[in-house]
Amino acid sequence: MIRILLVDDHPSVGEGTKNMIEQDTDMQVTVILSGIEALEIVKTEKFDVMLFDLNMPGINGLELTKRMMNANPDSRVLIYTGYEISPHYNLLNDSGVSGFVNKTASREQLLNAIRCALRGEAVIPITLLRQLRRNEIRVNQSRDDKTIDEVSINEREQEILQEVSKGSSNKDIATKLIMSQRTVEYNLTRIFEKLNVRTRSEAIVEAKRLSLIHSGEFV
Repeated sequence: MIRILLVDDHPSVGEGTKNMIEQDTDMQVTVILSGIEALEIVKTEKFDVMLFDLNMPGINGLELTKRMMNANPDSRVLIYTGYEISPHYNLLNDSGVSGFVNKTASREQLLNAIRCALRGEAVIPITLLRQLRRNEIRVNQSRDDKTIDEVSINEREQEILQEVSKGSSNKDIATKLIMSQRTVEYNLTRIFEKLNVRTRSEAIVEAKRLSLIHSGEFV
């Protein structure tokens, strides 16, 4: 029996997915509504594969993945979400996920992702691979006598940087780029980490030096 832990804060989604997966009699699904509950249940129960929703209150899918992998590096985690993956891809990949499944996936696609994870194979949608290949901008530079081996800024992060350079607030950026304010904040955190900076002003200076924003947009 393949034991699966599904963590999703929407009960209807969890139960629907459970019913879909359990049509395969070799699979048994336990549905949990929060990351906190998930961290507790794995202390007493073992699961072959875990599916985490990405956007959950409290502990989100990324943080939950990190904690699970820290506790057990052999954990097999699939990100199961209806949201766009590309803004979070690098961080999710670094956290140790075994693949990604969209909530619109068919039952066959979902079961295939689970079985691939069990075989140690990663499932990444081809559309995501093409988007990453097209959007990634890689720059080799140094800052403060420290080498930045690779700065990888995608198009959306570059758009956010350009808006920051204009003095736009997170709320204004969210409105203009049609995303939630939380997503803007999340992306800014990633940008700060990539540029090795702590503040918006430092990010603007470094982005200008690396030619990630146009001089005309620098304030």
